[in-house]
Amino acid sequence: MPAASDRPEVITSIAALRERFPAGTTALVPTMGALHAGHVALVDHAAALAGETGGEVVVSIFVNPLQFGPNEDLARYPRDLDADLDTLAGHGVAAVFHPDVEEMYPAGPSQTRVTAGEVGGLWEGASRPGHFDGMLTVVAKLLGIVRPAVAVFGQKDAQQLFLVERMVRDLDIPSRIVGVDTVRADDGLALSSRNRYLGDDERIAARVLSAALAAARATAADPALRPAASAVRAAAEAVITAEPLAALDYLGIVDPATFLPVDDDFRGEARVIIAAKVGPARLIDNGTLELRPGTTA
Repeated sequence: MPAASDRPEVITSIAALRERFPAGTTALVPTMGALHAGHVALVDHAAALAGETGGEVVVSIFVNPLQFGPNEDLARYPRDLDADLDTLAGHGVAAVFHPDVEEMYPAGPSQTRVTAGEVGGLWEGASRPGHFDGMLTVVAKLLGIVRPAVAVFGQKDAQQLFLVERMVRDLDIPSRIVGVDTVRADDGLALSSRNRYLGDDERIAARVLSAALAAARATAADPALRPAASAVRAAAEAVITAEPLAALDYLGIVDPATFLPVDDDFRGEARVIIAAKVGPARLIDNGTLELRPGTTA
């Protein structure tokens, strides 16, 4: 177990956080806790960015009720602050901002919300109504509280990252948003706090998400095929539907610039996004590929 002196300081109040860190001096990593190696990769990237400017790293740990629907897993979402502090020990984190719900929402659920617009109602937003409004609202609050020079997010949550980047741009929030590539287990499964819900057979079955991404890339890259988006999507869907323990929620191919679905005439870099239920866990994944529809000469 790491020594107590290696663990970051815990700050629970907004006032204390602002007093401790002047505006524009930190790199923020927003999380909901249950930290794993994927989060550590974000923290290490934030530490490198902070080191370039002499700043410090702040990790927020707050399970935000606004982004959970009535039938979602807010009550059972894993919470273990001691384990999280041990995970962060030795990674250059100056402080963990760990407010309770009353500190973040002293008058009850926030009446002022950031809305995610059309994209917020697609994909994850269609499956989890209101999720992205709640997510953007708490991220806006965290950026306003911590006032970081830079905030670091994982690319695994690609739609979230897109919406946060757009919010910061649209609202002229003076923090730079940086995305970090998805961290995967040796077998390709994207690391997630929800992976702990998987049984042994389900853990094996969950590899189907990354296998579907590989099938999409292989199909798109085959020079003999030059398929359009619909053919690439069909190849990926076939991989998911062949796994009896996986239930596909959605599989889309989107333009990274808009996060809207592409048509069969689209050329250039696209992003494949997947959500599937495997046992009790709802998992997401994504990856990029190049679409070059049409036959070769």
